[in-house]
Amino acid sequence: MRGDTLYLSDLDGTLLRSDQKTSGYTNAVINRLVDAGVHFSYATARSIDTAVRVTKGIEVDLPVIVHNGAFIVDSVTRRVLHTERFSPEEESLVWDTFVAHGLYPLSYAVIEGRNRFSYLKEKCSRMQWEFVLSRTSNAEDHRAREIFFADAALDGDVYYFACIDEEEKLRPVYEFLRDKFRCIFSRDIYTDAPWLEVLPKNASKASAAKILKEKLGCKRIVCFGDEINDIPMFEIADEKYAVANAAPALKALATQVIASNDEDAVAHWLEAHAIV
Repeated sequence: MRGDTLYLSDLDGTLLRSDQKTSGYTNAVINRLVDAGVHFSYATARSIDTAVRVTKGIEVDLPVIVHNGAFIVDSVTRRVLHTERFSPEEESLVWDTFVAHGLYPLSYAVIEGRNRFSYLKEKCSRMQWEFVLSRTSNAEDHRAREIFFADAALDGDVYYFACIDEEEKLRPVYEFLRDKFRCIFSRDIYTDAPWLEVLPKNASKASAAKILKEKLGCKRIVCFGDEINDIPMFEIADEKYAVANAAPALKALATQVIASNDEDAVAHWLEAHAIV
């Protein structure tokens, strides 16, 4: 039955085209399926703020998974339904490890009830500063918080760190933290800049997908993805589909490799196979 399956798609490189938008065709297919009662949602590394903007043509009414599983958020009200956060000792360990290697990551936290990310402008690499500018230049995005002392980076309840810098500088931090936390070391699909993301140990698309599946009373998960941060989700899904532009490691786990994100592969698959 249609309510038995949760269809879960990654966004960037999967549901979104290379211009970071969904096509009119994708919007029409998903909206028709959602109206018919199909359980469709997405799991992304993005924040809820940017995810909502790039999916504005899609009427998703289920909770969504953001920040690589750190949050499950009501897609309509943006109310947080589930979160994974660092303990004070853990966030200090992560921050101190970066700083010991001459790096100053962006720290994401809930501060006074709002999602914010903090940055030290003079400590940002060129690539990291370009990312900050991409967020501060958007009038709808109010999360950026410039700080002037390193101690302020750990204000609030910290749930995510991201550092954008040269690969050789990031790798020692990754090697030290990878067994202690959920670490994702990859390159941005749009800029090719090296990213190191650090999340609480229990934060992943997979763990969030299991929680969402239980909340909805679904029996199966069918997922779609393109990058290594989708591997945990692929490992727990009943069926998993990698787009043609996906990383080789993800393709190796896939039930099937479908067409590319620029060919609306997810929407075509859903139109042909989703039970309505």
